[in-house]
Amino acid sequence: MTGPAPKPDRARATDVWPLVHAERAALTADLADLTDERWATPSLCTGLTVREVLAHLTAGASLNPVRWLAGVIRCRFDFDKQVAMRLAEQLGATPAETLDRFHRVATSTTKPPVPTVAMLGETIAHGEDIRRPLGIRRDYPIETVTRVAQYYQGSDLPVLTKKRSTGLRLAATDGPFTTGSGPLVSGTTLALTMAMAGRTAYCDELQGDGVAALRERCTAR
Repeated sequence: MTGPAPKPDRARATDVWPLVHAERAALTADLADLTDERWATPSLCTGLTVREVLAHLTAGASLNPVRWLAGVIRCRFDFDKQVAMRLAEQLGATPAETLDRFHRVATSTTKPPVPTVAMLGETIAHGEDIRRPLGIRRDYPIETVTRVAQYYQGSDLPVLTKKRSTGLRLAATDGPFTTGSGPLVSGTTLALTMAMAGRTAYCDELQGDGVAALRERCTAR
């Protein structure tokens, strides 16, 4: 006799966590031989080094909803202050310690109050924030990046990805992702995903009449 079928949201989370864990493991491997000097490289996140972005990812994998809310209250609902506080908690004394802390949460299923697929998006987006300035390339599984792209075009949590893509037709050139109507923006699934996440650098890899509008939305605050 079989038990009741899992609820749809729980089933989706169970399906997504292995993808999150795989991306964390790949990022750990990519950074294993990084010199101390390269850990100080500016990331694509303004004002943060690649080491600090990795600490931010560790913080995200260490915060359950209760700790997240406690931090928000402690920081008086200043979300940027909360991010900075949690990043500092996970930075460690050396780059090696920063990487070790991230490695230790690689299989964590702890998360703030966001959908599990948002954690996958964070891992990929911030992974690129780290990899691109370092000249490291990852060939992501197309199914994984497509999953994030589909989420980003329909949600503004935790960043305004849906708002950036509204009124545009996005079409991947390397996979099945397509969405919206309006001026065309085409390119790889990764470039479309990162542009929706506000990374202007990836707009250089896109084509179509809608690229200028998407680029402007990436730079808007």
